[in-house]
Amino acid sequence: MTFLAGVIPAEHASGHILILPSTNGPVAVSELAAAWFSDVAWLREPSRTMGARRMSGARFRGMAQPDTLVPGVMRLGEAHVATGPFEVGAAHLAQLGVPAATAEAYSVSRGDGLRDVRGAAPTSYDDRDGIARTFPHALPQGEELRIVQWMVAAARKTAGGVLADGRNPLVPDAAASVNLALYSAHALRPGDVLPMLRSLIATADVSAEQSLPDGSPRYTLAGGTAYDGSVVIDVERVDRVPRALAALDWRSYGPYAYRLSWVPADPYELELEQASGLHVIARARMRVSLARLAVSLQSRIAGILVDDGGFVATQDELEGRNDSTAGGAPGSRAWV
Repeated sequence: MTFLAGVIPAEHASGHILILPSTNGPVAVSELAAAWFSDVAWLREPSRTMGARRMSGARFRGMAQPDTLVPGVMRLGEAHVATGPFEVGAAHLAQLGVPAATAEAYSVSRGDGLRDVRGAAPTSYDDRDGIARTFPHALPQGEELRIVQWMVAAARKTAGGVLADGRNPLVPDAAASVNLALYSAHALRPGDVLPMLRSLIATADVSAEQSLPDGSPRYTLAGGTAYDGSVVIDVERVDRVPRALAALDWRSYGPYAYRLSWVPADPYELELEQASGLHVIARARMRVSLARLAVSLQSRIAGILVDDGGFVATQDELEGRNDSTAGGAPGSRAWV
């Protein structure tokens, strides 16, 4: 099947295409890119050309030319550029399985017009992102691989999709994003965080604790369940923070990382593109639980939350996770 026929110009149709739903307004693709790449800048910003003046009178009805979106060109990493946006309608999105009414697409390719050199065929096809399945004959490597990984992560965050090489669809499950990390200027002791975790898993306890020479805490809290796996909170002072925080005022976050992770009953299923039904059910419950735990922690010590794709997690996204109708996981406690 030919996807996005007539939407992406022929000169860009063979690139890797990122599709970002725009039902609630355009997505800032440059912010998504800056969370992964240091060298991001618009070489030519997108713009709109005004349509011709609408003529009055019955004979001219319907003859006005609509506004036209002129794609821009954004530098992405050392050797690639992203061209777009191109507007995508509901019919094309339905073909791809992207649940949105409208979207914007960006085609990514090398800026010098050459093709990326790829590696050998994959030896295994079980990866969470579906990249090995999508490139069965020769895997991307180096910067091209990182760009494909970024596109899948951005599609997962926005409930969008990817067309690898302009033809192979990748539509990651947005609900597969569970883990969160809070970066704050405040250091809490285990006894301050443990009650929050015990509000979800009553049997949670401190599993490791260490006092560093500079006085900062380092510890791990964990709570296990019979059906849904475990929740683990790792707390430590870090020397580096995610790239996504670089664009923010440093006073909004700090060097203390609170990493909230879910460890399922069978951790191997985290590496599968299509996990079992039991894993998906447990994941839905834990997605809600970790979001509520993160919000509770942030309300106490402020800071910025980052999701497991390396992007800043907004309040709307966290509220979406907490919505039991969206997450499919009513209730606020894990199934113990």
